[in-house]
Amino acid sequence: MNVTVYSTPTCPWCHKAKEYLQYKEVRYRDVNVAADRAGAIEMIRKSGQSGVPVIDIDGNIIVGFDQARIDSLLRR
Repeated sequence: MNVTVYSTPTCPWCHKAKEYLQYKEVRYRDVNVAADRAGAIEMIRKSGQSGVPVIDIDGNIIVGFDQARIDSLLRR
C-alpha cells in the first residue's frame, strides 16, 4: 500500500491525519508542500486542490481529514 500525505507544518487537520495513520500503523510519505514546490505541484495535479491535507492512498485521493474514507480505503 502506498500512502502519501500532502501537508504543511501549521495545518491542524494535517497533524490529525498523520496521527491517525500512525495510530493505524500505516507507513506513509509526508510531503511538506510549504517547503517542497514540486510536491505542491504534484498535489494540485492529483487533487485539483491547493488546500491541505490531501491524502493519496494507492491513487485514491482524499481532500481533508475524512476518517471514514481513510478506513474504507485501508480495508481494501
